[in-house]
Amino acid sequence: MAPPPQQSHRSPSPSQPSGKSEVSDLKSQLRQLAGSRAPGADDSKRDLFKKVISNMTIGIDVSSLFGEMVMCSATSDIVLKKMCYLYVGNYAKVNPDLALLTINFLQRDCKDEDPMIRGLALRSLCSLRVANLVEYLVGPLGSGLKDNNSYVRMVAVIGVLKLYHISASTCIDADFPAILKHLMLNDPDTQVVANCLSALQEIWTLESSTSEEAARERETLLSKPTVYHLLNRIKEFSEWAQCLVLELVSKYIPADSSEIFDMMNLLEDRLQHANGAVVLATVKLFLQLTLSMADVHQQVYERIKAPLLTQVSSGSPEQSYAVLSHLHLLVMRAPYIFSSDYKHFYCQYNEPSYVKKLKLEMLTAVANESNTYEIVTELCEYAANVDIPIARESIRAVGKIALQQYDVNAIVDRLLQFLEMEKDYVTSEALVLVKDLLRKYPQWSQDCIAVVGNISSKNVQEPKAKAALIWMLGEYSQDMHDAPYVLESLVENWDEEHSSEVRLHLLTAVMKCFFKRPPETKKALGAALAAGLADFHQDVHDRALFYYRLLQYNVSVAESVVNPPKQAVSVFADTQSSEIKDRIFDEFNSLSVVYQKPSYMFTDKEHRGTIEFADEIGNLSITAESVESVVPAQRVEANDKDLLLSTSEKDEGREPGSNGSAYNAPSYNGSSAPSTTSQPLADLAFPSTGLSGQAPASSLAIDDLLGLDFAVGTAATPSPPSLNLNPKAVLDPGTFQQKWRQLPISISEEYSLSPQGIASLTTPHALLRHMQSHSIHCIASGGQSPNFKFFFFAQKAEASSIYLVECIINTSSAKSQIKVKADDQSSSQAFSTLFQSALSKFGLP
Repeated sequence: MAPPPQQSHRSPSPSQPSGKSEVSDLKSQLRQLAGSRAPGADDSKRDLFKKVISNMTIGIDVSSLFGEMVMCSATSDIVLKKMCYLYVGNYAKVNPDLALLTINFLQRDCKDEDPMIRGLALRSLCSLRVANLVEYLVGPLGSGLKDNNSYVRMVAVIGVLKLYHISASTCIDADFPAILKHLMLNDPDTQVVANCLSALQEIWTLESSTSEEAARERETLLSKPTVYHLLNRIKEFSEWAQCLVLELVSKYIPADSSEIFDMMNLLEDRLQHANGAVVLATVKLFLQLTLSMADVHQQVYERIKAPLLTQVSSGSPEQSYAVLSHLHLLVMRAPYIFSSDYKHFYCQYNEPSYVKKLKLEMLTAVANESNTYEIVTELCEYAANVDIPIARESIRAVGKIALQQYDVNAIVDRLLQFLEMEKDYVTSEALVLVKDLLRKYPQWSQDCIAVVGNISSKNVQEPKAKAALIWMLGEYSQDMHDAPYVLESLVENWDEEHSSEVRLHLLTAVMKCFFKRPPETKKALGAALAAGLADFHQDVHDRALFYYRLLQYNVSVAESVVNPPKQAVSVFADTQSSEIKDRIFDEFNSLSVVYQKPSYMFTDKEHRGTIEFADEIGNLSITAESVESVVPAQRVEANDKDLLLSTSEKDEGREPGSNGSAYNAPSYNGSSAPSTTSQPLADLAFPSTGLSGQAPASSLAIDDLLGLDFAVGTAATPSPPSLNLNPKAVLDPGTFQQKWRQLPISISEEYSLSPQGIASLTTPHALLRHMQSHSIHCIASGGQSPNFKFFFFAQKAEASSIYLVECIINTSSAKSQIKVKADDQSSSQAFSTLFQSALSKFGLP
């Protein structure tokens, strides 16, 4: 008998293998130990096996040791068996020929005296997953299902499921589902029963689509004898198995109310279980059983409240968040039941932000007349929190409570105190809430405006807050002495305002102020209309044009449209429909509750929300049509992950006075009318048939009133700068990538697409052909509805100047975001105008 070999003096560290030489050494040492029964041989094998597994783990190919590893597996050492099975399972999947060598020794181990080795061998045999070896699985599986040891039976049940996925016909022909059903109803070991239930549910669900018998068998799982058999043994099951049984029982329909009460009485102690998953599964079952029994359903809410609150206060933050998400759903359905327990939802200092945010939502939901003061007092403490997002959420929570209560005296005082705090984010959030508060409670305008009037617009930077302040300046300009002058200063800084939302509110506010205090506002209105008409944002431009034409037609009509008598808003729109909430409730105890959206919204591809474009061109696809029909040199590999690395760079600010647009806003210095040469309003002239000759006179009158000294209808619309493009431009991806990284963004704009264009953009191909007809070529495209992303390039005719374009189109909003980079910066605007013109014609006949 050969003695064990001496240990090598090499470094045993597996992190520094010596490659092929070490694999050869391992092979020779394993061969020497094969069949050795000498004392210490098993220890030597362990050390060698550890080295083999380590090398395999770090990616070294040790498949050449397969034969030696199998020969060394002839031992009773269970540790060696486990390592050998791990090695065999790893290489058998990728090399079926090697797998055939393992069948004999695995089948032999399936008959070993040690039940642990029998179970491990059977598990490894079923894990080979080689289709042409299924015939060798049937015998060991049949013996395993009848084994005296519960561990072997448990492994055999899961092995049947593996066999089904390898060869369903072999599994069904061997009548394994019937054996599993018998074990489920008669096996004394509960883990075997749970595995049988799990395997049968999966097998019969998949088979039911093609077999009526399988469909009937699946229904038998929901029969009263089966359900009651499992319920009577539920205390013996593990936590995972209990959740499995409770999920099955939740699909069972009881015959009458007495059966419902029997089941609830049997499972009531599961509400006290230490495991949160078991508690939530039981809660789901109780809620579903009593949906048709209103009184009992309410009692169930009372009964499940204490267990859920206990689960929130115990365990990890992640578990608390999961339970809180389910509690939040219940609170939204029955807030009055939880109103007395509002203190459980107070935030702790050491809780993560995501838990605090959810608790703030729950405090908002449970607030009523009896606890509003205490909740608002607590929320006001959070406003000074060092965690700014939580401070913002707490202020919003105070505002939401104010909008759903009748007695808001104390809440209004708190909100006005927020306005006086010297923190920008607090002031910004409070301004937005005060605006909504005045829309619902206009009787509080005097108190609110007195405080809002002391806020300088220069100290408010956030767009939503500034828009709210401007709305109040326009809506209550008759009560705010400085309102016209504040609005005038904002109009003078029009070009410095980057938010289209703020510019839209500013237009409307100046109009409202004009109707209430015309002498003080007419100059500001003229400047606002001129700036709005020259604005690059389509919505701003259209609103300014709409207001101007209204004033041309009739000032009284304009006032009735822009500033009509308003009624208080009674109810603000909810972000989620009741149908969505009911769907989430139906999916209780699932990720739908945590995500606060039904499962189809985050599982089915066609229902996914707005996609996020990656920074790499590797996620974009080159359509076959664009590759074949454009220019051969435009081919780009889909996996070129270094292309367009700078697509995530921030948009550069608009140039003062230009706004990144083809228009130039009329200059306005507060002392003279806008220049007539900057932007003539020829496109504002009405057709003579529409106003019966009255338009010119009224137009001149309103222009004179507002200081707009334009000769309407006399000047021609300036033609865009002429720019000719090369229809046969060629640019390789490498050059595109290099230029995209090096060139700065010349223009960043947003365009509106026509309805016809949106309707035509079912696939990117149509747009690619259209833009190519305008000598603008596509190098890459990607995305899916409603978002599409394109990269275009064009070349100036008779010159080497190249223009690069990133175009993101959202079909749901009919908007396109454009970034232009160019070799010749001076012609960027002309190219942008040409690009917009081509894009606007897409889809038109």
